[in-house]
Amino acid sequence: MFRFAYYRLLKKANEGLKIMNPDEEAPSMRLLAYVSGLGFGIMSGVFSFVNTLSDSLGPGTVGIHGDSPHFFLNSAFMTLVIILLHVFWGIVFFDGCERNNRYALLVVLLTHLLVSALTFISPHYGISLLSAYTIMVFMGVWAFFVAGGSCRSLKLCLLCQDKDFLLFNQHSR
Repeated sequence: MFRFAYYRLLKKANEGLKIMNPDEEAPSMRLLAYVSGLGFGIMSGVFSFVNTLSDSLGPGTVGIHGDSPHFFLNSAFMTLVIILLHVFWGIVFFDGCERNNRYALLVVLLTHLLVSALTFISPHYGISLLSAYTIMVFMGVWAFFVAGGSCRSLKLCLLCQDKDFLLFNQHSR
């Protein structure tokens, strides 16, 4: 719900910018999707990092109940996947809102709930990490194509043959 409210707020702000200054181009919703997804991801990563630090400094609760000795490593990998997922969810969600695609909105909601539920399977880090990374790859591919990517553009980029690629043809301003 918060992501949808944030989308509506940004949409209204964009419309207001167009009215106030019709000569300037307002930021695209696609760009705002990247930025908001990255913002949500970084906030989530920071909270996860702080929670992990508090577990490490706490009254010695990590490892007492048979927890994995790889708790901190697993937490780092889960934090990474959560940050990337928020970027991908932002792109797919904003596109779903723009195109009135309720299926995309539902998939974002359900995968978000599923990954959140996977974090409760604490002793079984392998299962939760593998499942979360599988969802991340699926959402990443979907976000790539939603953002205008294609198999051809990916191939050109990987082979360093894309003339429009940002790093290939930099101009000084």
